Amino acid sequence: MRVESPQECPSLISQKEIPMPTTSCAALAALLDGDSQFALIDVREVGEYNASHIVGASLIPRRELELCIPDSVPFSQTPIIVCDDDGRRAALAAETLRRMGYSNASALDGGMNRWVTERRPTEWGVNVPSKDFGEKVQVQHGVPEIDAVELKSRMDRGDKMVILDTRTPEEYQRNCIPGGRSVPNGELGLHINDILTGVEDDTTVVINCAGRTRSIIGTRLLQRMGVENVVGLENGTAGWVLAGYQLEFGADRLDLPAPTLEGIAEAEAFADRLAEQDGVGYIDIPALDALASRAQTESVYFVDVRAEDEYAAGHIPGFRWFPGGQAVQRADEVAVVRNAPVVFACDSRARAAFAASWYRQMGFGEVYVLHGGTSAWTAAGRALETGAPPSDAERVGDTASQAMQRSAAAPIPSDATIIHVGLSAEFARAHVPNARWVPRGWLEMRIEDAAPDRSASLIVTCEDGVQSALAAGTLAELGYRNVSVLDGGMAAWRAAGLEVETGLSGVMSPPNDMIASGAERNYADMVNYLRWEEELGHKYADG
Repeated sequence: MRVESPQECPSLISQKEIPMPTTSCAALAALLDGDSQFALIDVREVGEYNASHIVGASLIPRRELELCIPDSVPFSQTPIIVCDDDGRRAALAAETLRRMGYSNASALDGGMNRWVTERRPTEWGVNVPSKDFGEKVQVQHGVPEIDAVELKSRMDRGDKMVILDTRTPEEYQRNCIPGGRSVPNGELGLHINDILTGVEDDTTVVINCAGRTRSIIGTRLLQRMGVENVVGLENGTAGWVLAGYQLEFGADRLDLPAPTLEGIAEAEAFADRLAEQDGVGYIDIPALDALASRAQTESVYFVDVRAEDEYAAGHIPGFRWFPGGQAVQRADEVAVVRNAPVVFACDSRARAAFAASWYRQMGFGEVYVLHGGTSAWTAAGRALETGAPPSDAERVGDTASQAMQRSAAAPIPSDATIIHVGLSAEFARAHVPNARWVPRGWLEMRIEDAAPDRSASLIVTCEDGVQSALAAGTLAELGYRNVSVLDGGMAAWRAAGLEVETGLSGVMSPPNDMIASGAERNYADMVNYLRWEEELGHKYADG
């Protein structure tokens, strides 16, 4: 299946004085109230977005724009409105998009500052739609919960229980509730019957995540499946830490056995009930072809919700990989274009139907499941594609090879200015001695402070060489004539055993390009965050 795709290896931002189309706040408000397709993209850093953003805006920091936009906005003629605080970064980002082939990109006139001045609605937090949905489910369905103190008491008594962690495997390995087992939310419904085979009826099934949303959604799913004695851990690993208990680190209970025929049958029968109850459309191969045809004239999302190794082993051409649980947790990142159809697929239909059911409950209009998934595709005589999702280096294509590369082994000229354009946390962890941190999202506005002489030697680096390659192109267009990129970035520098500096050397104000999450927050932030999440559901209490 071939779908329209914009150029993935764009030339970089032009500094020519070309008037950039703008969209007024009133026009944006009308779009948000309508049913036409468009994307509202906030290109600020995550800390800025987290503090306040326009309701309905998806976050794609400017430094990630070239990497994310082909998946985020699959049809290049989709109207895109880019916003920031005052319009400067938005105008640059909109120009990048237009040079990538997105001819209907414009900047929000006056940015967030104008929007707020006109007293239009904002909200704070990240992935708010999914969190709001989770709290709505909690309020409307009375999803049973257990707090950390009660859970620890039962654990100490030796009560029979199964603790299932519904986050990503990577999150689980960083920290988990002691004894917990990794079962990502997208896999929970498919595997639960086999997980509970042989488990005594009076065993408590505990579902947890980092905070609230994924445990609520997972618990509700099992409720609907008829699983008894299932509860969600109130406030997840954050609640466990707040109660004064220790997490387990580096757990390796990751493997999920292949589901049995009986387990698959149970999951698929339940999926069929969900599809009927929640208004999910099952489609066949001809209907999928029709949607692929629509993708030539509008944005349509094709999402494979299986595990990454399954996707790599064989997937339907044109389908993007996004595991089911995360597709719900990060729905505003998956379906950036508003009012666009979403098609889910797996190997058959169960996991795709679970994700589709959640999307329908969240209010998405056109949501489909390819009945039979990859099995139906191959049965129709069509070939699957193999290979893992593309890396960031692959996404930028030839851009990296066009930049002048400098080996980590090559001596640094004494007169060179070293610019680190990656994340502040990466800079703090390790940077080339005497490097200056100039985040790529602010490069045009801050580079002259670090390197006023455009003929001087500039060496650009980041963690892996991707952001620095893109930044080198921008610097060349700004008129810097002697720019090179540290080949392989700081990863190669450290691998060569070379000296590094640590900390935020020379950074004069707190960075806003990252936020802590889960148990990584400090105690006050955890409390405030959890209270905010819970308060999202208050408006549904009397509904």
